[in-house]
Amino acid sequence: MGGEQGPGTVVEVAYALAWDLEARAPWRPLTAEEARERDAVGLPYVVVYRIPGREVPLEVRLVSWRDHYVGLWLYDDQGRRTDELDLRLLDDQSRLLSRRTRKWQYTGPEMAEFDDECPRSAMQLFPDGKGSIAQEPRGERGRKLVTVPDADVRRWQVRPRFEDWPVVAALWRRLPGPVVLQAAALASGAGASDASEAPATCWRPPRPAQPGPLDALFRPGTRMTDGYHPEMTVVEPRRIGTLRVPSGMLAISGPDNLSDDGPAIMVPVPPGEHVLEEAQVRVGYDCEWSQGWVTRTDTTAVRLRISETPASSWEMGLGPDDDPRLLGENEVFGFCTDGATGCFADAGAWESLHRLFERHLVRGEPGVGEDIPDSMYFLRTQDEASGGELVAFATTGDGTYPVWVGRSADGDVAEVVVLVEMMPTVLQDGSAGGAEAAPA
Repeated sequence: MGGEQGPGTVVEVAYALAWDLEARAPWRPLTAEEARERDAVGLPYVVVYRIPGREVPLEVRLVSWRDHYVGLWLYDDQGRRTDELDLRLLDDQSRLLSRRTRKWQYTGPEMAEFDDECPRSAMQLFPDGKGSIAQEPRGERGRKLVTVPDADVRRWQVRPRFEDWPVVAALWRRLPGPVVLQAAALASGAGASDASEAPATCWRPPRPAQPGPLDALFRPGTRMTDGYHPEMTVVEPRRIGTLRVPSGMLAISGPDNLSDDGPAIMVPVPPGEHVLEEAQVRVGYDCEWSQGWVTRTDTTAVRLRISETPASSWEMGLGPDDDPRLLGENEVFGFCTDGATGCFADAGAWESLHRLFERHLVRGEPGVGEDIPDSMYFLRTQDEASGGELVAFATTGDGTYPVWVGRSADGDVAEVVVLVEMMPTVLQDGSAGGAEAAPA
C-alpha cells in the first residue's frame, strides 16, 4: 500500500477552514497553529488525513466546539463516505457523546456514494440511555429493521486534546503498524479567513430547523408557494374564539398521546384568555374533477395570540428533556402525534382536560366536550374547577411538529405558532411595499 514505511503507515495531516464535499478538498488551508487557535476559542475548522500519493481522503474531522459538535467522516478508496460519526460536547467538557453513527456498505466499486440500494445502518444515542438502531440491508427501498441498542453500548468517550485525536479510519481499516503523522504541504493562499465566505458546497456545522417567516403567514396579501401550487395568497387570519389559561402556563402537545408524562411543551403566558387564530391562504387551480378553475381556502398554521405586539424573534419550544445541542441539520423538537392532532391547553388543568378529551373523542361520551365546526380547531374541553380549557387542532399528518414561540422586543411571549404542514416559500411579502422574495 502506498505510504507504508517500515513498521508503520504514514498519514498526511492538513488543516483548513472548511471541507468542500463536492470537490473532496479542503477550503482555505490553515497552519497547525492557526487550527489550534480556532480550536481553543471554539471556531470551526477541519482536519484532513490522506495516504501520501492518493487524491481521495482517508478521514476528515470537522470541529466546531461552539456548536458542541465534532464529526468524523471516513472514506474508501473510491472517495465515498463509508462511515459518519457525530459526537456532541454537552455539560461535561471532558467527554463526548456518540450521538449518531451511520455506515454504508457498498456492494462494489462501481456503486455511487449513498446509492439508494446501498445497504446501510444508523445508530442514535441519547444521554438518558435511550436510543435506536436502524438497519436497511437492501438500502432505502427495502425494509427497515429498528431495534434498541444493547445496555453496554459505549455512549461516551474521553474528549481528546487537540494533538491527541486518533485516526479512526486507520484503526477501522486496520492499516499496518502504528500511524505516523506527517504534515502535508500547505497549499498557496493559506491563512485564516472568514468561514462564512465558504462556497455552498462546503461543510458547515449542523443547524436545527429554523422557523422561517412565520409572521408572513398571517399578513394578508402575502404571496407564497408550497411547491405544488405555484401561488397562494394569504387572506385575513381567521379568529376561532379564545383559550382560557388561568394557571398562566400554556401546554402545547399531542392529546392523542396517551402517556402519563404530561404535556410535551409548556410556555409561561399571562393568566387569562388568549385569541385562537388560523393562518389561511387562498389557492386557485384547474381541477379535472370539476372540469374548471377551483378556488379554495386552506389553513397553513394555528396561532395562540398572547398580545397585540408582534413577535420580533422566534425560538423553538422545548420540552423538559429537550436539549437543542443534540439536534442535527434541520432537525426539530416538538410534540408527537399518531393521530394528526395537536392542542393548546391550560397546563394547570392538563390531567382533567386530557381525560375529557379522551372521553369525548375516543369514547364518544356526550356533554364532556364541544365540537368546533368548519375549522382546523375541532374540539374544546373545559375543566369546571379552574375554568382552564383545551382546544384541539388537526394537523395534516402524523409525526413531530415543532412549536414556535414568538417574543416581543422586550422578551415577552407575544404568540405561539404551530405549522400544520411545511412552511411555504414567500414570493412577495404582503406588508406595505413588501419586496419580492425569490423562491428558496
